[in-house]
Amino acid sequence: MPHDALMSLFEAARWAPSAFNGQPWRFVYAHRGTPEWEPLFDALMEYNQAWVATGVSVLGYIISDRFRRKPGAEPAENRSHSFDAGAAWAYLALQAHQIGWAAHGMGGFHIDKAHAATGAADADYHIEAAFAVGRPTDASVLPESFRAREVPSGREPARTFVFEGRLKP
Repeated sequence: MPHDALMSLFEAARWAPSAFNGQPWRFVYAHRGTPEWEPLFDALMEYNQAWVATGVSVLGYIISDRFRRKPGAEPAENRSHSFDAGAAWAYLALQAHQIGWAAHGMGGFHIDKAHAATGAADADYHIEAAFAVGRPTDASVLPESFRAREVPSGREPARTFVFEGRLKP
């Protein structure tokens, strides 16, 4: 993936809204074939390793800072760090689609390995997800076990998760 195209994804993420404009998100990435790739790849669970091995160009992790940090002040708990990082991820994924790439988020990774691979201190940072970016391709390049899953996933109708006035479980 060309550097400028990848940086446009991070630039889009930069514009995501966040509480007090704190921008608590961090992205750690590697290009396939670089020394930085292997530790990030090794932190994925086996299923995601098999999927990523099919030709992804960039692999990374979305990390959120658990604390609001301001010069001259003690770090303060940031209750919305995960929410804000999720918004940044959404902007990144939308930008990837806009410029002809595909971005895929993954929750299947080993937390301890991911913390070690990314350098994110467990006490300060929460690793939200892994992500892969590559060119959209035909499902035929995937192993048979993956091909069956390459269909649009169904979504619950809005009436099942939108409530006026009070949550109705």
